[in-house]
Amino acid sequence: MKLTRGADYGTLGILYLARQSPDRIVLISEIAEAEGVPETYLAKIFQDLAKAGLVRSHRGARGGFTLARSPNDITLRQIIEAIEGPVALNRCLDPREGCANSATCPVHTALAKAQQSMLSSLEGVTLYALAQEQAARQGALG
Repeated sequence: MKLTRGADYGTLGILYLARQSPDRIVLISEIAEAEGVPETYLAKIFQDLAKAGLVRSHRGARGGFTLARSPNDITLRQIIEAIEGPVALNRCLDPREGCANSATCPVHTALAKAQQSMLSSLEGVTLYALAQEQAARQGALG
C-alpha cells in the first residue's frame, strides 16, 4: 500500500490548520503557499476533508477553512481515509471489493492481522500530537 500525494498534501494542509487559532478562518491559498503545494489540488482535497467532517468550509468574502473538531478528536486514519477511502493493504482486505477466498486463504489472515495493526497505529495518532511534534522539531531547528 502506498499513500498518494493527495494524502500527503491533505495531511500537511490540515496540520497547518491545527497550528492556527481555532477561530481563525484560513484561505486555501495561504495553506498552499505555506506548505508548498498546488492550490487547486489542495482545494479539491479540502472538499473531501469537509465532506468527512474534519474541516469546515466558510463561504463569502471572508471565506476559507477551519477545523471542524478539536485536533485531539481527529486521527491520522480519519485524515487518510477522508482522502484515500478505506485503508487496505491488499484489495482482498478492501471492504469495497471483498474476497471470496478469505475463509480459506492463509495470506488473507496474515494480511488482515498486519492491516489491523497498521489501522490501530494510525488511529492512535491525533492531529494534536502531530502538531505538537512538528512544533518541537521546528523549535529544535530554530
